Amino acid sequence: MADPATYRPAPGEIPDAPGVYRFRDEHGRVVYVGKAKSLRQRLSSYFQDLANLHPRTQQMVTTAASVQWTVVGTEVEALALEYSWIKEFDPRFNVKYRDDKSYPYLAVTMAEEFPRVQVLRGAKRAGTRYFGPYAHAWAIRETVDLLLRVFPVRTCSAGVFRRAAQQGRPCLLGYIDKCSAPCVGRITPDDHRALAQDFCDFMAGDTARFTRRLTARMKDAAADLDYERAARLRDDIATLETAMQKNAVVLADGTEADVFAMAGDELEAAVQVFHVRDGRIRGQRGWVVEKVEDLPDAELVEHLLQQVYGGEDVQAGTVPREVLVPELPPDVEQVEAWLSGLRGSRVHVRVPLRGDKRELAATVRKNAEHALALHRTRRAGDLTTRSQALREIQEALDLPTAPLRIECYDVSHNQGTYQSASMVVFEDGMARKSEYRLFTVRGPEGEGARDDTAAMHEVITRRFRRYLADRAASGEAELGLGDDGEGMDGPRSGPVDAGTGRPTRFAYPPNLVVVDGGPPQVAAAAAALAELGVDDVALCGLAKRLEEVWLPGEEYPVILRRSSEGLYLLQRLRDEAHRFAITAHRKRRSKGMTASVLDDVPGLGPARQAALLRHFGSVKRLRAASAEEIATVPGMGERTAAAVVAALHAPGEQPAQTAARDDAPPTVAASGGLPADTPVVVGLPAGERAGAAGMLEA
Repeated sequence: MADPATYRPAPGEIPDAPGVYRFRDEHGRVVYVGKAKSLRQRLSSYFQDLANLHPRTQQMVTTAASVQWTVVGTEVEALALEYSWIKEFDPRFNVKYRDDKSYPYLAVTMAEEFPRVQVLRGAKRAGTRYFGPYAHAWAIRETVDLLLRVFPVRTCSAGVFRRAAQQGRPCLLGYIDKCSAPCVGRITPDDHRALAQDFCDFMAGDTARFTRRLTARMKDAAADLDYERAARLRDDIATLETAMQKNAVVLADGTEADVFAMAGDELEAAVQVFHVRDGRIRGQRGWVVEKVEDLPDAELVEHLLQQVYGGEDVQAGTVPREVLVPELPPDVEQVEAWLSGLRGSRVHVRVPLRGDKRELAATVRKNAEHALALHRTRRAGDLTTRSQALREIQEALDLPTAPLRIECYDVSHNQGTYQSASMVVFEDGMARKSEYRLFTVRGPEGEGARDDTAAMHEVITRRFRRYLADRAASGEAELGLGDDGEGMDGPRSGPVDAGTGRPTRFAYPPNLVVVDGGPPQVAAAAAALAELGVDDVALCGLAKRLEEVWLPGEEYPVILRRSSEGLYLLQRLRDEAHRFAITAHRKRRSKGMTASVLDDVPGLGPARQAALLRHFGSVKRLRAASAEEIATVPGMGERTAAAVVAALHAPGEQPAQTAARDDAPPTVAASGGLPADTPVVVGLPAGERAGAAGMLEA
């Protein structure tokens, strides 16, 4: 625990100007980011008597070891920079709004050649239009099913699309006129994109234009006595009206607003928002936040607006004309200026005081209260449980402090081949997936390690060698003080990349290293740490059979109660490391086992191989093709086509004979015990192919 007086800036060094500041710990990790109209006044408030500070602020300033700041020109710039740094460094003492559940969105992949309509959750992707969020995925599917009658946009996956294109036959939706079937050329790419754009425009609220257009077409068809077409258009109009009626009308037509409400206590809060477009509720979303810093509701609202509208995936139309909040942010004019810059036109942030908007805000608040109650029910005691687990591990392993950062390692392979290792990270008892790392085990001669212990020794050595190298490159931790107003000056503290200012890949050491295994694996990891001179990191191993915890050099294991929260946390770590390692191993093994016979064809690279398989659909069909047919594939010439035919057929064999051979039942080759045309072990080395053949023969 650091004394704030040891890194307090000297009087007069802090500029009296707007800016953003960062507190870093002894390892250089950013633990808190804040902004201020006056850096001098704000930072001075942190270096007063600890007894006068809020308990969470006390913990922050005693965890930190240095403070840095950057001066900006305006408060709007400070607002944007603060959000970007919070997103980049993910400080543990900043407020973080987490979605209280994974909301589904209606997404249109406009970046693809043939845009696709689908339901998506999670992080947003570039080049994709999103609508929602919706409370339930079935609500999206009902809406899409209605609108496909009027806007028959592609909804199939990439695999179904490719298969239909190869077969020249559309799927069921193409036959029932709920897809324009671009896979078989019924519609051009440009026309299909225009159809997808109309779908997006309708979902964005431009509904009247389409109903007017369909009504005019219906009247024209009736005037031409084409009553069947007029009846279809009438049904299309009814479909659009039904889709529009699914959204409740709550405000006057043309109203475009996001209505926020908040409910909480001293420890956490729940936030809900209703997205109102054209007077209708188009979506709903919620967040839950743990109040890790002492902030009033007004500042929580400011942080909320930063997170909702400050992301890189903010699209046109995301920021509405009006943002209704429970309390105005402290710098409401600056927030409005920032939002107006994002939207491109004036945005108003205000508290609804009367009328329909106030009633809607009360409804949103009721939703927030229900969401908070549900969150408390689901996560009752969760924070207490995590704290108890860390405390039990600390006591069982006799650690000086609770292990707030734990790293777990596991090795996965198949009889020594495709050796892969994983490093998973838990902080404060929760998985931190952005810190996960994968290792390809090389061994002393680049052919892999001899066994699990050698692999574990290599992985631990590589991880902590990188950490020591990064720490040596950045120098000892020093006070990072700001300059006289032109930005941050002085050396950075901790392992930070000098070019980007971001932490290096292995920047922070763990409090505890856990290896998957018993005494041999623990001894290998301990030897690696000792060779590097790392003596301030605790180490243990978790054996699978009896769930024993092994310490280096100990004859007997540490036994934790089966109901122990500490043991449960270690098991979660071990299982997550195993999952991550075996996933990487299977990817490497699959890639190696499926090496194509086309790899040895001269002049045939990955792009041409992909073009051939895309054109013919499989290696079997490619074998049955003649050199002339192969030469018709874009990018293929006669010489390369002849080389492909030669590689796929036995000497003197014709494509027809190959096709007949592929359709015949497999026969066992006398030389190896494998079917004569078995291609499954093509990617294995010769010795491993022989071993596989021997196992099959036995």
